[in-house]
Amino acid sequence: MTTPSDATRSEALAILRTLVGRDDADFHEGQFEAISALVDDGARALVVQRTGWGKSAVYFVATLLIRRRGAGPTILVSPLLALMRDQIAAAARAGVRAVAINSTNPHEWTQIQQALANDEVDVLLVSPERLNNPAFREKQLPELVGRTGMLVVDEAHCISDWGHDFRPDYRRLRDLIATLPATVPVLATTATANSRVVDDVAEQLGGAVTIRGPLARKSLRLGVLSLPDAAARLAWLLSHLRDLPGCGIIYTLTVSAAENTARMLREAGHDVHAYTGQTDTAEREILEQRLKGNDLKALIATSALGMGFDKPDLGFVLHLGAPSSPVAYYQQVGRAGRATENADVLLLPGLEDEAIWHYFATASMPSQARAEAVIAELDSEPTSTPALEARVDIRRTPLELLLKVLDVDGAVRKVQGGWIATGQPWTYDKERYDRIAAEREAEQQHMLEYESTAQCRMAYLQSSLDDNSAVPCGRCDNCAGVWYPTDIGTDAATAAASSLDRVGVPIDPRAQWPVGSPHARGTIAPGERMLEGRALARLTDLGWGNTLRTLFAPGAPDAPASPVLLGACVRVLADWNWETRPVAVVSLPSRGRPLLIHSVAQGLAGAGKLPYLGSLDYAAPPVGGPGGNSAYRLAQVFGAFTVSPALAAALADVSGPILLVDDLADSRWTLTVAARVLRGSGVSGVLPFVVGVRG
Repeated sequence: MTTPSDATRSEALAILRTLVGRDDADFHEGQFEAISALVDDGARALVVQRTGWGKSAVYFVATLLIRRRGAGPTILVSPLLALMRDQIAAAARAGVRAVAINSTNPHEWTQIQQALANDEVDVLLVSPERLNNPAFREKQLPELVGRTGMLVVDEAHCISDWGHDFRPDYRRLRDLIATLPATVPVLATTATANSRVVDDVAEQLGGAVTIRGPLARKSLRLGVLSLPDAAARLAWLLSHLRDLPGCGIIYTLTVSAAENTARMLREAGHDVHAYTGQTDTAEREILEQRLKGNDLKALIATSALGMGFDKPDLGFVLHLGAPSSPVAYYQQVGRAGRATENADVLLLPGLEDEAIWHYFATASMPSQARAEAVIAELDSEPTSTPALEARVDIRRTPLELLLKVLDVDGAVRKVQGGWIATGQPWTYDKERYDRIAAEREAEQQHMLEYESTAQCRMAYLQSSLDDNSAVPCGRCDNCAGVWYPTDIGTDAATAAASSLDRVGVPIDPRAQWPVGSPHARGTIAPGERMLEGRALARLTDLGWGNTLRTLFAPGAPDAPASPVLLGACVRVLADWNWETRPVAVVSLPSRGRPLLIHSVAQGLAGAGKLPYLGSLDYAAPPVGGPGGNSAYRLAQVFGAFTVSPALAAALADVSGPILLVDDLADSRWTLTVAARVLRGSGVSGVLPFVVGVRG
């Protein structure tokens, strides 16, 4: 007698073979068990399996089986657009009709809604953020929930506070799951979860069958190469990138590091490109396809290229700087060797890694003062995010993150037109955030231990994810000896040092006053704007960034510019292709670094044989410190500067642009306001120069 499970297996196997295009294909261990739990038992299941194991096959096969039994479409919550594109392509190979509703295809929404109404969609992919879009949440989601056949949560570690890619919008899934009938199966999948995350996710699913396999990746050959500085790391890349197998990904910790590295490698003749959160969406898709088609040697990427990018034959993954946890590192190296016998994974840690980890960890944690300030500014009338930004001193990105956290907590709600306060009592969960902060610090320590451990590196990563099947891999540099070259060519070292010594970062002039500012509105008049300026370097740059981070570190003493620093500033001016050469130098007053600014202004004036006319004066010293959002920063400096009679007289004797010198640019409002004051005094143009720029 054929049992339901036997019949399901036969039917599921046929679908699997269509999906992978092989008549001899069979299920990996655990795949059919997950499918049967969903289809035969209507269960809630959490699948934790290594990258490349075939988690998408589970939900596509289960979807077709459930649909054949008369159920409605699957809702697949997917975190990244790149992941959605790959999932839709994979679905088509299996005969699954999959569509996505996201920010890139609003022109298709009406057609998709009609297809859903006609029951012509098997899988609807949505982002977790879409679940809180007011129109989708209130009009479309209730109907979908009423007829959904299955809910799938991909990259489910994002649900958990303890997941390395925690996203507040994912926490709403608990409420969505609670509204589903008990008979609707729910599948959560991830490749990167330790026991703490597994337990947390399973609890939020309302109890789940957990199917967990070994996380070892036999194809990966791991190694760690510690080099003294950024110049040595880049020189190693220049020496050996061509020797790495196939095509790959080189991860960096910051946008500027990705851009600097990509530029240097391209100038040396390597076919690479930068890929970051600032890369245009359309360009991202092109770059992904070029890498998949082996049309690039590598993408130099931040974590923006991560979950869901699927190139089964990716030959290598390198890291210039370490991610902040073994869990995050495992997720990224899991891009390589998914369908090949061998792939190389090499970490080149940097001395600056811990400082970068600390910055990102603190930037993402909401503070009680900020949260209460946001709630206090909201009422029952919708307030847009730009309008709210003008009322609280929080920049747009962290403000949006904080609003999501408060929304999930029930204190605020997103509606048409903006945000409202719900009036529900809200208490800052200090204990929870302290626990998360402590866990992140522990994970950072684990990453440092990974770099220095003498044990098997793959086993260490497995143990960090609480995989008790960990055994020595026999392939990594600790098991089998150093497999990567350690030499650096003389020409490569020279080229890397030259690249890192490059100076000059453009500073774009602002053209609009910030939304909601009480001081100025709309367009900045062309006759009041500064011209395009220059900075020596960004604080996040690989080369001069290290020097500037020390120079501008909290508590660092003020001092005149060193000869080396001043020489670099002079080189910026020498490379500056301005339309009209400046005729004089003016500096900004400073409460914190007057010696630095004055020495740079005088040094540039001397080098350029220009008169140094002195400094603007304070009409009223700025309040607060650097940073803050645009409206608040403008309020701090608007009306702060004035032209003294002596400076006015000196300006009257010159005809042409002025070089305006300051120490550090962040929001650019100090430069914008100071340039406006100078233009109001008859100066024909203002060319700002700063030593450093944040970001």
